[in-house]
Amino acid sequence: MKRESMEFDVVIVGAGPSGLATAIRLAQQAEQSGSELSICIVEKGSEVGAHILSGGVMESAALSELIPDWQEKGAPLNQPVTEDATYLLRSESASIKLPDLITPKTMHNKGNYIVSLGNLCRWLAEQAEGMGIEIFPGFAAADVFYNDDGSVGGIITGDMGVAADGSEKDSYMPGMLLKAKYTVFAEGCRGHLGKTLIEKFTLDKNATAQHYAIGFKEIWQVDPAVHQPGLVVHTAGWPLTEASGGSYLYHAENNQIYVGLIVDLNYDNPYLSPFDEFQRMKHHPLFAQYLNGGERVAYGARAITKGGFNSLPQMAFPGGCLVGCNAGTLNFSKIKGIHTAIKSGKMAAEVIFNQINQATNTDFCTEFNQAYQQSDLRNELFKGRNFGPALHKFGNLLGGAFNTLEQNIFNGNLFVTLKDTDADFKKLKSAAQCQPINYEKPDNKLSFDKLSSVYLANTSHDEDQPCHLQLKDPEIPVKVNLPSYAEPAQRYCPAGVYEIVEGDDKQPQFQINAANCVHCKTCDIKDPAQNIRWVVPEGASGPNYPNM
Repeated sequence: MKRESMEFDVVIVGAGPSGLATAIRLAQQAEQSGSELSICIVEKGSEVGAHILSGGVMESAALSELIPDWQEKGAPLNQPVTEDATYLLRSESASIKLPDLITPKTMHNKGNYIVSLGNLCRWLAEQAEGMGIEIFPGFAAADVFYNDDGSVGGIITGDMGVAADGSEKDSYMPGMLLKAKYTVFAEGCRGHLGKTLIEKFTLDKNATAQHYAIGFKEIWQVDPAVHQPGLVVHTAGWPLTEASGGSYLYHAENNQIYVGLIVDLNYDNPYLSPFDEFQRMKHHPLFAQYLNGGERVAYGARAITKGGFNSLPQMAFPGGCLVGCNAGTLNFSKIKGIHTAIKSGKMAAEVIFNQINQATNTDFCTEFNQAYQQSDLRNELFKGRNFGPALHKFGNLLGGAFNTLEQNIFNGNLFVTLKDTDADFKKLKSAAQCQPINYEKPDNKLSFDKLSSVYLANTSHDEDQPCHLQLKDPEIPVKVNLPSYAEPAQRYCPAGVYEIVEGDDKQPQFQINAANCVHCKTCDIKDPAQNIRWVVPEGASGPNYPNM
């Protein structure tokens, strides 16, 4: 069956905040100039917002720059932050509230909003469609299309109706070729096309190794008597005695609490299970006082690109660019990436519009780089450049003290730049060097198992399709990772995708339960052999988050 093609001025991959901001700003400029632009967005989720997960505290200034009348138009920013609190958890029951004076000012959240990013993206999509932008949910961008000169010329969506053995089912439909003058990749953290583009164009040649965390989130419906609308709590310390990271608890609207844990993926003990660390965290009195008696209504997990300024690749290449978390624009000193994603998308749209309308004699990559160098985005990321490396090098206490000094006294402009040059997967020690960690069984009141959690993520995959978790060498998990690292995929995956099972010959086998996958990308990042390659499954597969 012949592959159909369509041509657009701009194709955008991903309907997250950066992709939608790009589309909206392009349409605004076209309207203001009286010109026409054909713009389309492809989104691999079943609907806009289905794959969106964010802790959920947002600075609104970037949205105000993009859509100044967002309040009148009903943007779902309904719960302002009313109170900030930061705690050091000393043990499973003890905690110390840190005074504002010794907390980095970037962690202060007065004036921000507790939001559902999924619902915000749904609202942004409505604004975009009202401007004539075409959005195609349920279509996964599977491959990059290159022009004869090597520049990016668009994308090819994934084939539909392919069986697990690679044969064509009755429902087979080949993917479409979407050609574009410019293609914007807004796939989110560790986008599989973004990853290939970084490699092809060596976009990271002047950057340090990118760094990641896995972020968990649950939404709880709680007793109104314990709900404090607008309260924002962050913690460091326990339960992460063998990893860096921290937790959050946000009192959102409608008697709901967003609770989660961020675990940096540079941890070294292969027995560590980020999922189980999160589950035991909720038993701490600081969390249990709000969650006891409540109902867990949603669960999800997603990798976070947190290398920041030092790890940011060049974002532009011939024919397109990376924006948002696909590039790594999250400001980890604030633990916020929504506003920086919007900023990056807006910046990309302005450069692309100039190029399409030949408003400049500068080539695309040069103009994009100049725009970034002169931007508020670059200035903000520069000021937070030391935050992650300080915690990695010095730990929570000394690293936290360094960050408080740099942010509160030097406004992020300390004369030194700290760098963490080792990739996260290289940090893992052998199992023989580490002690197994004993995690208690879940009580099904505050803590739960992986499978019941995946159920709440509403994840869905056609069982009869090619596995989207590809092994470069299928023998490595059992022959290398199992004896060397006790096969850590069993533990770093938050959805029970990977198991070591006993085969018919009584020998261990590596089993992939791809239908469980919540598309977090942790396996693509943390596998010590870099043997797992995450590619897009059939469109509309994966989690279906209602309001994450």
